Amino acid sequence: MITARTAASAFAATFVGVGILGFVPNPLVAPDGVFAVNAIHNLVHVITGATLAAGAIWLEKPKTTLLVVGALYVVVAIAGFLTSGNTLLWLIHINTADRWLHLALAAVILAAGAALPEKVEASQTA
Repeated sequence: MITARTAASAFAATFVGVGILGFVPNPLVAPDGVFAVNAIHNLVHVITGATLAAGAIWLEKPKTTLLVVGALYVVVAIAGFLTSGNTLLWLIHINTADRWLHLALAAVILAAGAALPEKVEASQTA
C-alpha cells in the first residue's frame, strides 16, 4: 500500500533529481528548456525535495509535510499566473509550462497528503 511517507519520499527524490538536472545542460529543464529554470529555481527544487524528505523521514510527519508543500505550491502557481513576465519574484525564471506544472504539482501533492494514510496499520499488512 502506498503511504504518505512513500509519496513524500518519491516527490523528494524527484524534486532533488530535477533540481540537480537543471544544473546540467539538457532540453527539458534549462534556461531555454521546456521548463525554464535558472540556478535559483534549481535550488528551490533541491530545497523542496530536502523539505519533503525531512518531513517524511526525520520528522515522521509525511501527511503534514505534503499538505504544507502542496499549499505552498498553490501559492507559487497563483503567483506564477499573476506574473506577467518570465521571472517570479524577480529571481526565479519561469515560463508557461512551469506555471501549469506548478498548478498540477500543487493538486497532486495536496491530494496525496489528504488521501494517503500516514502509515500502514498492522491489520492491513496481513
